[in-house]
Amino acid sequence: MNVKIIESSGRDLLDLAQKLGLRAKMDQKDVIEAVSEILDNVKNTGDEALCFYTGKFDKVSMTPDKIRVTEEEIDCAMETLDAALLDILHKAKANILEFHMAQVTPEILIDKGNGASIAMLVRPLQTVGVYVPGGTAPLPSSVLMNILPAKAAGVPRIVMCTPPRSDGSVDPMILAAARIAGASEIYRVGGAQAVAAMAYGTATVPAVDKICGPGNIYVNTAKRLVFGKVDIDMFAGPSEILILADQTANPSYLATDFLSQAEHDKLASAILITDDMTLARQVALQIANRAGQMPRKEILAASLADFCAIVVVPDFDVAIEFANILAPEHLELCIANPESVIPRIFNAGAIFVGNYSPEPLGDYFAGPSHVLPTSGTARFFSPLNTSDFQKKTSVIRYTKDALKECYCDVAAFAKAELLDCHAQSMLVRFDEDILSKGTNFE
Repeated sequence: MNVKIIESSGRDLLDLAQKLGLRAKMDQKDVIEAVSEILDNVKNTGDEALCFYTGKFDKVSMTPDKIRVTEEEIDCAMETLDAALLDILHKAKANILEFHMAQVTPEILIDKGNGASIAMLVRPLQTVGVYVPGGTAPLPSSVLMNILPAKAAGVPRIVMCTPPRSDGSVDPMILAAARIAGASEIYRVGGAQAVAAMAYGTATVPAVDKICGPGNIYVNTAKRLVFGKVDIDMFAGPSEILILADQTANPSYLATDFLSQAEHDKLASAILITDDMTLARQVALQIANRAGQMPRKEILAASLADFCAIVVVPDFDVAIEFANILAPEHLELCIANPESVIPRIFNAGAIFVGNYSPEPLGDYFAGPSHVLPTSGTARFFSPLNTSDFQKKTSVIRYTKDALKECYCDVAAFAKAELLDCHAQSMLVRFDEDILSKGTNFE
């Protein structure tokens, strides 16, 4: 199971960046049609549709009274989990909450004189929905990384949806992480139907203000289609990592970091860029030796063949330029002086600095949310953070004396835009003729 080595002067890296960016932009016509039908059915029939689709897709017979997970089920999950694992979840929670509490935005008040002021109020969203996929493995990390930024922002009600297992239960690790993170309520419903339930509300599942969390192409398409009815976190695509490495890096470290992203799914991308051909060959050999021994080797084989590469460049100026063009979800700097490179990086979801800051550290434990922009969207999107769960309200407070200083300027501005009523709104407060007669003005 090999990974290709490419020698490049830089020009052909643009083609590589474009190819990787297209992973999230494939023809989705059939998916959109299927998801639209699900959204409409849930919107129109609510719990009935949720039960129908749970039977159809999850093969679990469901009635409305079973949609919500009970507190007793969560208690049982907490009791069945290994104490050491619970301790790790609590430690991760502390790191994540500390990082996001530090981001809480203060309100702003500016004194303009004469009793006037302008302000910015900061308020948490009132209800947030978190989607946690089921799939082949439980993802308690996604529970923590989505719920805790909302908790830090002060969101009072956090709703979580996750698909049931084949026996109708929810994975104990998912439930334990939700309890530890502070989910208000949990519903055993997955897929596009869960997104629809949180967007529109049903008799059982409440409508929310924002939906966040990962999912398959149907979940992500559903989030795109309900955007506007509710807010969403971001338009997520397949996972990716870009590693910049020089001769000081350890080939074993690089290979395992490389494979840690390639194993996500068949569309996952891992790219290593180095100026050292010897290192490139060493890493390629390590990847080949390790990949075939991994449990997810079929996924690795597909991603390694289609979306992974080791690129040898003449110097790191080329590597840094490519990093900013690619705008990777994860960027590792495994070089002798990584701090010197950071100021030159403008586009990346998360930067991992040095040989002892591997990407999985960010996935589970360090503190910043692992919900990151993908497919080049780090050019304009940010990682999920506390401000994503806050909204801001402007407050304008002027006295008569303060308004008197500027009302003519505002009126003139309005007249320039041919909005006479705007101008009169200013002038009527100081012009007795307009106040008493409602006359036009020049």
